Amino acid sequence: MSSPNLSPRDSAHWRFTTAPMMEWSDRHCRVLFRYLAPHARVYTEMINTGPLNYGTEEVIRNHLQFSEIEHPVALQLGGSEPAHLAVAAKIGADWGYDEINLNCGCPSERVQRGSFGACLMAEPQLVADCVKAMVDVVPSSVPVTVKHRIGLDYNDSYEFVRDFVGTVAEAGCDVFIVHARNAVLKGLSPKENREVPPLRYDVVAQLAKDFPALTFVLNGGLTTVVQCERVIPPPSRGRVGAGWVSIENGEEPHPHPRPPLEGEGVHGIMLGRAAYHDSYILAKVETALYGTPLITREAVVEKMIVYAREQIATTQTHRHPTRVRDIARHMLGLFAGEVGGKAWRRMLSDPKLLNENDPDLLRRAMPYQSVGKEEFSDHRQPLLDAMTG
Repeated sequence: MSSPNLSPRDSAHWRFTTAPMMEWSDRHCRVLFRYLAPHARVYTEMINTGPLNYGTEEVIRNHLQFSEIEHPVALQLGGSEPAHLAVAAKIGADWGYDEINLNCGCPSERVQRGSFGACLMAEPQLVADCVKAMVDVVPSSVPVTVKHRIGLDYNDSYEFVRDFVGTVAEAGCDVFIVHARNAVLKGLSPKENREVPPLRYDVVAQLAKDFPALTFVLNGGLTTVVQCERVIPPPSRGRVGAGWVSIENGEEPHPHPRPPLEGEGVHGIMLGRAAYHDSYILAKVETALYGTPLITREAVVEKMIVYAREQIATTQTHRHPTRVRDIARHMLGLFAGEVGGKAWRRMLSDPKLLNENDPDLLRRAMPYQSVGKEEFSDHRQPLLDAMTG
């Protein structure tokens, strides 16, 4: 859902965002996220500049195609050569992306071998050159943004990330999405890099204080609606107290440091892994932050069935046509924690059922929330027998 009353740099554009996730946040995933959260800004997975600079039209289409419903949608690029990034950014803008984002946060060894991702934080002037090259070729209505960490390896110096932001901002970047952990370049896997380095929300808050003209989005460790509300209080709730409700008042315990408050300068939140483990959290956050009526899981399934039919029909002549499995894999967490959620996941993962390539599988697998647990098991048993037989 675009917001015509907002200027391209209005920080409200980044109030609620979904993270770029390698091998996950493809166009089908982003459509699911859009149905769950009409106001969220969605991001592509990181796309290397190589295919966009040297690929055929078909290759470029396979990397960049998206549905109009995805807007506002941001293209995340991976690269470190200003000229190559400029070409890729121009192509992305021409395709209609609402934002170009540079990845300066991915710590994987494969990305490091390409000399981009988190290791770029060690070269802030190079990042600035990359940003300027992209800013110079895209329309002024398309912001060039950066996603980064708060530091590298075990260096806890605030000056490091402060100087990085300052240098890059001078090149024309005024939106920074900050994963509030260091990136450990050696010795930790990408998964461990999302869990082991400690969260430092205070660093993001300090950046917002030191750079009041910039927009900062907090990423990392946000897994519940309550946490999201503590960062970005709903308008109706305002700034009651400090926006941080104690556990004694009935709020859930939380294992992470207190996130900064919107009044301290943090303008938005970004949800990543939490959204694919339990994708329905996006709908709950949407309702909490914007007052949007909470869409039911069943309504989302019906929308995705229509979408799946359209995609199968329109791509059947392509070299890589869309199949139900391409869409269903993103929906496994839709009924997480609900009665019937396990059966839902099993059916959407069953090769025999997926090979039928019938979008109605999504409806057949859908749990019936109106019946009790025992009734549910009895009601679904014929389908489960068919699935496992």
